[in-house]
Amino acid sequence: MLGQQQLVYRLRRSKRRTIGFMIDDDGLRISAPKWVGIAQIDAAIYEKQQWILAKLQQQQQRADRDLQRQIQWCDGTRFPYLGELITLKIVNAAKAAANFDEHEHHLTLTLPAQTKEAQIQRQVKTWLQCQARLLFAARLDVYTEKLSVCYASLALSSARTRWGSCSVDGKIRLNWRLMHFPLPLIDYVVAHEVAHLREMNHSPRFWAIVDAIFPDHAAARKALREYAPNRMPDF
Repeated sequence: MLGQQQLVYRLRRSKRRTIGFMIDDDGLRISAPKWVGIAQIDAAIYEKQQWILAKLQQQQQRADRDLQRQIQWCDGTRFPYLGELITLKIVNAAKAAANFDEHEHHLTLTLPAQTKEAQIQRQVKTWLQCQARLLFAARLDVYTEKLSVCYASLALSSARTRWGSCSVDGKIRLNWRLMHFPLPLIDYVVAHEVAHLREMNHSPRFWAIVDAIFPDHAAARKALREYAPNRMPDF
């Protein structure tokens, strides 16, 4: 904790002689020698806290600018879903409903007449999140079965730059925005978090587990990092 703010960071042990700090799309990364204790790392964080918080804020602002893609939410709007563009169809009706035609790549929303654009956007977001829960649960079943492990719970995340996480008590969080990406990229993130049920680190042993259940992880990881943020709508 830095004052009232919780700071999350990833720690990597290395052969370097000093503690190093790096801010990337995933937040703060710290590299430290094996002999440096957590108390010393905490002290270094406190010493550099102004720089760290300023850089994190700058990174978030850059991410927000990159992710912003203005879409006019109306009949005929197209947006990415599982790696392909689908078309939004608006039908006036008293009761709100959503129906996806996977063959025609149309999402049909039935909405009352005079529904405002912001309400249409919320309906699309709600539909995406519902689909995310169903798909993520199904893919988790596939990869947990491969490893013969169980997870405690699944929750959706809305983070801008972090796609998934797994806690030590088996709680998995997956970013619903992954629904914009092709299925192989979603599977990589799911397999990555499932592997953490065995290894709560990014050691060679961890990556060997990922490789066992998702052999194309290197290509998927590279593709996920290179996926243009401006291809995603700004919800």
